[in-house]
Amino acid sequence: MKDKHLYEYAVIRVVPRVEREEFTNVGIIMFCKQQKYLEVKYHIPVEKLKHYCTELDFSELQMHLQSFEKISKASKDGGRIAAMDVASRFRWLTAVRSSCIQTSRPHTGYSEDLETTLNHLFEDLVL
Repeated sequence: MKDKHLYEYAVIRVVPRVEREEFTNVGIIMFCKQQKYLEVKYHIPVEKLKHYCTELDFSELQMHLQSFEKISKASKDGGRIAAMDVASRFRWLTAVRSSCIQTSRPHTGYSEDLETTLNHLFEDLVL
């Protein structure tokens, strides 16, 4: 029997007009300290988001979500935050913010297969 690993995840949300507090789930950030695992998976539903805000800059949104990905992978072009340890990067990515890209509070669970769990959460909460 495989070991179960404690993980945390947060949902990435796009809030096109912060003052209206309407949002669309676009991704998942998943972290497991024991496995030093940190992954970001996202999808931008352009047509759905256009219903909330026609002025949304999708290339800028893509750039910001790519920065989440770079930080999670500790890429050299991810800046100073990408150079932090895995737990600090997760905490930074899930910090409360009032910008148009926000995250839910972190949630926890146990998984035997982190990649499968990430894909399951992504399908259930984003797609």
